[in-house]
Amino acid sequence: MKKQRIIVTTVKYLIALVLITFAALPFLWIVATSFNAARSLLGATIIPSVLTMNNYRDLLGDSNFPFGTWMLNSLKISSVSVCLIVLLTCISAYALSRFRFKGKREVMMGIVIMSIFPGILAMVAISFMMQQFGNYIPLIGSNTHGGLICVYVAGSMSINVLMVKSYIDSIAVELDESALIEGASYWQVFWRIIFPVIRPIVITVAILVFMSTYGDFVVANLLLKGNENVTVMVGIFQFTQQGNDINWGIITAGTILAALPVVVLFFMSQKHILDGLTLGAVKE
Repeated sequence: MKKQRIIVTTVKYLIALVLITFAALPFLWIVATSFNAARSLLGATIIPSVLTMNNYRDLLGDSNFPFGTWMLNSLKISSVSVCLIVLLTCISAYALSRFRFKGKREVMMGIVIMSIFPGILAMVAISFMMQQFGNYIPLIGSNTHGGLICVYVAGSMSINVLMVKSYIDSIAVELDESALIEGASYWQVFWRIIFPVIRPIVITVAILVFMSTYGDFVVANLLLKGNENVTVMVGIFQFTQQGNDINWGIITAGTILAALPVVVLFFMSQKHILDGLTLGAVKE
């Protein structure tokens, strides 16, 4: 039995090592290419013989590709989307969890159905709708940051409302009733009692939304056009459209810089993500 356990443990570690290597090797290759003088991925090595910052200098100094503007566009769009989604999600989840009203069951069923279908199926309809909205409200039309934010907010509401509602359902209703008896309004109950308790899931939703909107390419590439208006993911993609002479060193340097905000945010908040996804799983 001891020999069998040793064999099983060895096989597990070998499988884990293969999976870790398979996941880490592309990342290490990209990092190495960003510091390599070679313009090709094939000419790069995991440990470059000569380290250089030329790719980063060329990236930040190229006037044809305003990388800094792209980063600011992405951060602005993601930050505004996070604020709106968190606000609307919390209010909607509180109403669905605590209030009884006609049509509540149908609303919940609609939210569940919307969360089932992938958003990619609606891309053609979304593009047409944004063009039509732009004729009446230019601020949220096609090729505007406002229109992209509206799409992000509408697309992220369903699953996030279900997550926050499930978390609020685990909070004892007696807390609300005690505050209402003392004369508090529903808004005071939500803001002073419920919101501090659900802070872990709120932080989790905010982080996940920021990661998804910041790293989105499909919707941003569909709605945004122009060199100065696009997000960083779409801008990096433009580097690959330079014909046959593609400078992969600059592309990988842009990829590393673009990934830094998400990586830093994840490592700073991974505890909150775990708490938000697990603390609301137990019914009080």
